[in-house]
Amino acid sequence: MHIRTLPGKAFRTTALAAVIFAASGATALAQGDAARPAGEAVPGTPSVQDPWLARWLSVTPDRRPAPQVPGKDYGMDPNTGAFVFPKATPEAHDGQRFPGELDHWDRTLLAKNVDVIAFYPGVGSPFHAWNNVLDFEGRRYLYIHDRDYLRIMDVTDPAHGKVVYSKGAVWGPKGPSEDWDAAGVKDYWGGMTIAWNKKLGKPILVASYEIGRYGLMEDKLKEPEKVARQRSYNSLKGFKVYAMNGPTPDDWELLATRTTDVERPDASVGRQRGSGSLDAPEYFGGKYMILAAAPDDSYALTEYSNYLYSPGYQVWDMSDPAHPEFVSQITVPGQKVDDPASVFEYLKNPRAGNRTSWMGARMPLFLPKPLEQGGKIGFGAMGGLGLWSFDLSDPAHPKILGNFNTPPSFSGTEFDNADVSQYERTGYVLTSGYPLNTDCNEPYKDIWVVDARDPARMKVAATLPRPVPPENAPYTSFCQRGGSFGPKRSNSIGQPGAWRQKIVPYSFYNAGVQLFDVSDPAHPRIAGYFVPPLADETELPSYTLSQGVFALYTEYDRNIMWAFTDNGAYALSSPLLGEPVMGMPARPWPAR
Repeated sequence: MHIRTLPGKAFRTTALAAVIFAASGATALAQGDAARPAGEAVPGTPSVQDPWLARWLSVTPDRRPAPQVPGKDYGMDPNTGAFVFPKATPEAHDGQRFPGELDHWDRTLLAKNVDVIAFYPGVGSPFHAWNNVLDFEGRRYLYIHDRDYLRIMDVTDPAHGKVVYSKGAVWGPKGPSEDWDAAGVKDYWGGMTIAWNKKLGKPILVASYEIGRYGLMEDKLKEPEKVARQRSYNSLKGFKVYAMNGPTPDDWELLATRTTDVERPDASVGRQRGSGSLDAPEYFGGKYMILAAAPDDSYALTEYSNYLYSPGYQVWDMSDPAHPEFVSQITVPGQKVDDPASVFEYLKNPRAGNRTSWMGARMPLFLPKPLEQGGKIGFGAMGGLGLWSFDLSDPAHPKILGNFNTPPSFSGTEFDNADVSQYERTGYVLTSGYPLNTDCNEPYKDIWVVDARDPARMKVAATLPRPVPPENAPYTSFCQRGGSFGPKRSNSIGQPGAWRQKIVPYSFYNAGVQLFDVSDPAHPRIAGYFVPPLADETELPSYTLSQGVFALYTEYDRNIMWAFTDNGAYALSSPLLGEPVMGMPARPWPAR
C-alpha cells in the first residue's frame, strides 16, 4: 500500500523552483529536519517545537493582517444604508460590534415563498449539525449529530416529529446538560454517510473520525503542548463502517475500522499521523468512496491558526464493506512542506503567511454523478488553494484537470464546498467559503458561479446575489442583526431524492435560508427566503449566540427543508420545491 501523489503540470519540479527554493535556505532546512529529533526546535524558530510546524513557519513570511476598526475601516454607509465590509482581517474569537448594529438579538421573522411546518427546540447543539435520513420498516428517521451528541428523530410526519434516541448534552439557558471535555474524547466521530449496500442487502453507515476542531487549540504558534496532543490524538484518525440492522446505534454492527494514515495501516490510536477523515464521506453505496484527508504530517502548508494540516483526498474501494482497501491519494500543488516544488507553489499564493487562511480540503470531492454510474469528473473545494477539477476515469490514477482561484477573502474560510447539483444540466458549479468572525468583521463571502463546461479551463461567470433585508425589516443590512452573515452550505451529502433543478437552497447564518433561482446560472436571483428569530439569552448562554441557520438538509423526495439553528430545527416547505409530502415518500431512502 502506498500513496500515489498526483503531480499535474503545475506541480512538476522545475529547475527554477529548485534554484529559488534552495536560495532561500529552505532545501537545506528540509534536509536537516529529516534527521532532527521530534520536539527539537528548528533554528530561527525557537518558540516552535513541532518540526513540521517549524518547517512551515521557516519558509513563509509573516503577513498577518492588521485588526480593523469598526466605524472607521468598515461599517454602515449612512448615505445608502448598506454595509461596507473590511478588506482583510485577522481571525477573531470575540465579537466586535460596529456603530449601527442592533443592541439586542432580533426576534423578527421574515419569509417569502417559505412556510413553517414545525419547530423543534433544543434537538441539536448551538454550534454545528451533520444530518442524515434513513427509512426503516415504514418509518423515516432524521439524524442530527456533531461529535459529542447524536439525536435521532422519527419524522415520518414532519409536523409531529419526536426524538427516539438521544446521546450527549442538551442545551438550555444555563448551558449543556452534561460536562464535556474536547481534549478527553476517546471516540470522536464527525460527519457520517448512510448508503444502501447491495452486497449486504441493508444500509451501511460510514463515520468519519478526525481531529476535533473545537476546544482543543487556539494558536498553534503559542501552544506547543496542544500541538503535540493533536499529533498523538487520542481517537481514531480514519473511519469506521457499520451495518445498520436498525435505526439506533444499539442495532449497528461494526464491520471495519481504518486509518487514513495509509502508509502505516496498523498504526494504533495515538500513533496515527495526519488529519483523519474530514466531514461526511462521499459515498453512494457502491465500489468507491472518497474522503478528505491528510495522510501524514508533511501536509503542513496551511495558515489556519488552530489546525495543522492541508488535507487532500483519498479514494477507497468499498466492494466489501467489511474490508475497505485504499486505492489512491490526491494531492495538489502547495500542500506538502517537505517537497520543494510544493512549497514554491504555495509561496506564489497571496495568502501564504497571513496566519489566517484554511488551506486544503474541508470536505470530500463533489461528484456530479457517482463513479459507478459513469461519473468521471470530481470537483474539490480546497480553501485558499482554490477550486480544482479532477479526471476520475481511473480512480487508481486520478488526474488534475484544472484549477482556479479568486482574490483573497480572509478571515473566514474560502472554497469550503462546491454545489454540483446543476452541473449535469448546465455545466456550472457553485462554490463558496463561509464567515468565521462575527459582526461582519471580515470580507463578505461570495458564492461564485463557475463555468466548468470545460473542467480544465474553469472561470467565474457570476456571483449569487447578496441577500438584502426586505423593506419591512427593522434593519437595512443583515450585518446589523449581529452574529455571522454569509453562506454556509447548500446541498449536503446524502440528501433523499434527486437534486432539484433550477432552485438551490443555502443556509445563510443570520440571513436564514436563502433560495436561489439558477434557471440560468449566469443570471441568478433570490426567489425565496426564511429568516427566523435569533435565539437570545432566555434560551441559550450568551457565548453560544451568533449563528442563526448554520446547517440545511433537504428531503427532495418530500419537498421538506430542515433548517438548523442555535436553538433548534425548523421543518420548512416552499412552493419553489413543490407540495410537501406529510407521510412516507413513494420510495424508501437510501435508494435500494
